[in-house]
Amino acid sequence: MPGNSQRRGRRTSSKKGATTGSGGQGRASLRGKGRTLPADERPWHKGYSGDGPVPERTAWKQEKERRAAAAQGRAPKAGKPGSQAGKPGSQGGKPGPKVAPGRKSAPPKDGPELLVGRNPVVEALRAHVPATALYVALGIELDDRVKEAVRLSADRGVPLLEVSRPELDRMTGGVLHQGIGLQVPPFAYEPFEDLVAAALEQPVPLLVALDGVTDPRNLGAVVRSAAAFGAHGVFLPERRAAGMTATAWRTSAGAAARLPIAQVTNLTRALKRCQADGFLAVGLDADGETPLYGLEAAVGPLVVVVGSEGRGLSRLVGDTCDLRVSIPMQSAVESLNASVAAAVALAEVARRRAVA
Repeated sequence: MPGNSQRRGRRTSSKKGATTGSGGQGRASLRGKGRTLPADERPWHKGYSGDGPVPERTAWKQEKERRAAAAQGRAPKAGKPGSQAGKPGSQGGKPGPKVAPGRKSAPPKDGPELLVGRNPVVEALRAHVPATALYVALGIELDDRVKEAVRLSADRGVPLLEVSRPELDRMTGGVLHQGIGLQVPPFAYEPFEDLVAAALEQPVPLLVALDGVTDPRNLGAVVRSAAAFGAHGVFLPERRAAGMTATAWRTSAGAAARLPIAQVTNLTRALKRCQADGFLAVGLDADGETPLYGLEAAVGPLVVVVGSEGRGLSRLVGDTCDLRVSIPMQSAVESLNASVAAAVALAEVARRRAVA
C-alpha cells in the first residue's frame, strides 16, 4: 500500500466527531470572578475594617501595626473592625512603601544621623544641639577639640562610646570623620515665618535662599559663608534639594548650629512673602543685567538667591527676583560653583554694608 499506511502508530479510526458540550461551564468562566476586593473588605488582610470576625493572624497584624503607629506618633494604617480606617482617602488609608519579599525596608528619612568632624561636633555641643551618643575612635590624638567634646558631652549627660576606627568608618560610610562622631536627631528646621520675623528685627536684614541646590556639601558651604558674612537665615525648598544632612553639617563647620535654616514648600511663594515684607530679592545669574560690584541696593533688606549647580536659577524663581546680578570675571570660565558664587556675593554685600 502506498504512503505511510504501514507505519507504526498510524490512525486506524475514522475522523473525530463533534465533541460534547461543556454544560455552560465555558460560558460561565468568561464572566470572571467579579471585582477584586479592596484591603478593607478582606478578612485575611490587616487593613480589614468590616464587622465580621477576623482570623487570629489578621488580628495580630492589626495590633502590630497599631503599636508601631503609636510608637512613631502617626495614624495606624491597619484597619479596625467596624471602622473605615483602611479605606483610601480616610485617615491612615494612604498605602505605605512597597518592599519586595525578603528585602528590608529603607531606613526612615527622619532617623538619627552621625555628625562627624572635630569642629562640627564641638560646635554642635556648644550650641546644645540634642545628641544621643558621642563616638570616639580608639587611639586617636586627644587634641583640645576632642577633649572639649568629651567634656561637653559629659556635662550634658550624652553617652560616650569608644569604638574602633574600622567600626566608625563603617558607621559613617567612609566619610572623613577625624576619629569622632556625634549621633544627632534629625535637623530641626526653623519655621519660615519665625525666620523672617527674626531677620526683620535686625537693623539691616539679610537672608539667603537656595534654588534647588542638590549637593549637601554645597549647602553646607553656603551656610558657612552666610554665617561668616552676617546673614540672618537661610531657606531652601523641601523637595528636589539637599537637606541638612550629616554631610551638610560637617561642611558647614558648625555654622548650622548658629544660623537659622528653614524649609519652604514653594520657594517662589516664599520670595514673594519676603518682598511683601520689604526685602529685595537678588538672584545670582551669570547673564544678569546688574554687575555685583554695582549693587547699590546691598545696603538695604536683601535676599540673595543662589541657583542650583547645573541650571542656575529656575524660570519662575528668576522671574520673581527683583534683580539678576552677575559676578564679573576676567577669565573665560563659564560660571562659578554655587557655594563659591554665594560666598563672593555675600562678601561684597558685607563690604558695602561696612562702608555705608
